[in-house]
Amino acid sequence: MGDDGVSASGRRRRILGITLTALFAALTAAGTFISIPLPFSPVPIVLQNLFALLSGLVLGPLLGGAAVAVYLAAGAIGAPVFAGASGGFVHFLGPTGGFLCGYLFAAAAAGLIAGRPRAGVKTPLWRIVLASAVGFLVVYAPGLLRLKAVTSLPWGGVFVAGFLPFLPGDAAKAVAAVIISPRLRKITADIFD
Repeated sequence: MGDDGVSASGRRRRILGITLTALFAALTAAGTFISIPLPFSPVPIVLQNLFALLSGLVLGPLLGGAAVAVYLAAGAIGAPVFAGASGGFVHFLGPTGGFLCGYLFAAAAAGLIAGRPRAGVKTPLWRIVLASAVGFLVVYAPGLLRLKAVTSLPWGGVFVAGFLPFLPGDAAKAVAAVIISPRLRKITADIFD
């Protein structure tokens, strides 16, 4: 035991947790380099939602949520990690602010459904599929509400600008998450245990 009453394995786990949290925050930030603006919507196509979802799937609800919180905090203080390599708290007040907040809910929801990875315990594929689907859908609730609040669009227009065109891409990202996350979960569990 160390002077602070924490064992060497406890310190190692804490350092690994911080490292993986920072890694997934950085991956989410790197997603900003793939941002496709749409001519009919203030909401671009991005990869950040995939990395936010993977944070929860791979790290579990607490560390996955912490990774997204670090990403959001970095963007809020001005780091260019939001779509279009921009940053600043003003993004939370604009039409995409709800989607940004939805990333945190997506990581937590996906992590809760999939559960924290454990060595020797294989998560059933149906839980990974459900966690991915729910994680992506959870992003839309605050996203569409915020988009409606800051635009003069009727609800039909909100769905056209912030939901319908994104479904095919998000379905493809969900499939990618289902394929990628079981292997990453196993690696993460082996690292921690």
